[in-house]
Amino acid sequence: MQTLSQIRPSQTLARLALSVALVAGLAGLPGTAAPALAGPPTAAGPASVADLAEGLLDAVVNISTSQSAPVEKQIPIPKAPEGSPFQDFFDEFFKNQGKNGGAPRKIQSLGSGFVIGADGYIVTNNHVIDGAEEITANFSDGTKLKAKLIGTDKKTDIALLKVEPTKPLKAVKFGDSDKARVGDWVMAIGNPFGFGGSVTVGIVSARNRDINSGPYDNFIQTDAAINKGNSGGPLFDMYGDVIGINTAIVSPTGGSIGIGFAVPSKTAFAVVAQLKEFGETRRGWLGVRIQGVTDDIAEGLGLKEPKGALVAGITDKGPADQAGILAGDVIVRFDGKEVPNVRELPRMVADTPISKKVPVTVLRKGKEVTVEVQLGRLEEGEKLAANEKGGKSEVGKAAAVSKVAGLALAPLDGQLRTKFKIKDGVAKGLVVTEVDPNSAAAEKRIVPGDVILEVGQEEVKSVDDVTKRFEAAKKEGRKRALLLVASAEGEMRFVTLTVE
Repeated sequence: MQTLSQIRPSQTLARLALSVALVAGLAGLPGTAAPALAGPPTAAGPASVADLAEGLLDAVVNISTSQSAPVEKQIPIPKAPEGSPFQDFFDEFFKNQGKNGGAPRKIQSLGSGFVIGADGYIVTNNHVIDGAEEITANFSDGTKLKAKLIGTDKKTDIALLKVEPTKPLKAVKFGDSDKARVGDWVMAIGNPFGFGGSVTVGIVSARNRDINSGPYDNFIQTDAAINKGNSGGPLFDMYGDVIGINTAIVSPTGGSIGIGFAVPSKTAFAVVAQLKEFGETRRGWLGVRIQGVTDDIAEGLGLKEPKGALVAGITDKGPADQAGILAGDVIVRFDGKEVPNVRELPRMVADTPISKKVPVTVLRKGKEVTVEVQLGRLEEGEKLAANEKGGKSEVGKAAAVSKVAGLALAPLDGQLRTKFKIKDGVAKGLVVTEVDPNSAAAEKRIVPGDVILEVGQEEVKSVDDVTKRFEAAKKEGRKRALLLVASAEGEMRFVTLTVE
């Protein structure tokens, strides 16, 4: 179970008296009779989930793994001073040092998983099996089967395994996580601390949680007890459908404090389907580097409200580049759907089929422009972006340095490229050679070696260009100017600076 940084737990949410409808819904569980309740529902929760749990336990497995770990280097045998009469004593005492330390150690770990196909397909977390040399699925009836790794996806922390059973296995199916509401009852089954199959019950505490674990964070938060060893186990709704894969917790000790996170089934279903068919993921790719539209950036762009995803850079010869999308565009609609913020766009693109042609609407200098983009494949695009390079500059005489807005600027040339180790991908612009520590630029973390590419969405080649753009922003009644800045490594971002 992944443990996030320590967060002080809030008081437990008061549980709502919704159990009547939820327990009544158990009668809709496919292939089962309506369970007999052990008394009337109460405000503390469903009267009983015993029948529901009994029908699901056989589909949840313990995942045990083993891998070899290199032996740490032994401490050198100490030597007595030359000529010391104690040398014989040292030799005798340490003569066996390191003799038995050469063999690799075997490291074992435990996690959870669940069967999604009677023919032996099992879902778990990637971090449960990452680096494993042997994977074993342990079933509730004592059966142990060796598992083959079909495929993994580190971005969502999902892995798909396959065992070869001698008879059909009890399987569960994915439900619709979009229908889960805050306050709905959920049940987690897993293998906490290696004790074996355990059932816990709680509610959906929140949805759409971003815990900064990956580009597609959209977790379900629950207060159902989830501990180490629950990783990869299912989070069920009260109909017995899997609406999440338990993945991470917030805890200072590694034990449950009522803050657990599960990958929603909407995300997991698509990933598992691709792993089953291809052994890998195949996500749509737009070929842009994006950042959020803050209040300051919205003001600098002349937008009425902060929305959409700001294009900070374009991958050369990528889908967006070929379609005519530009750095500084704000993507507000993708394939006919609104883009409310920067978090949503990567998921929307990734869930779109490769090679599909989609309309993308951007705000460009106050006007909406719609272009058609044929999506590429993300996994191939990442390799292209990693190898992307630009032209080289020759070393010449030092350029003249001028100051504006707390920045000392000079045109990019070979000498400055060498001095600040600016990569070839940054082909032109104004190099920041100094930053006034008391300036707004320092607060925005602009540092020497950064390169100013644009001001007010216009390319700048001289300090005079920067000054003119600042003056133009003033005349337009804006308090801030928008700058496109590249780091020495080539990472681009937008920042705003006051023009007064």
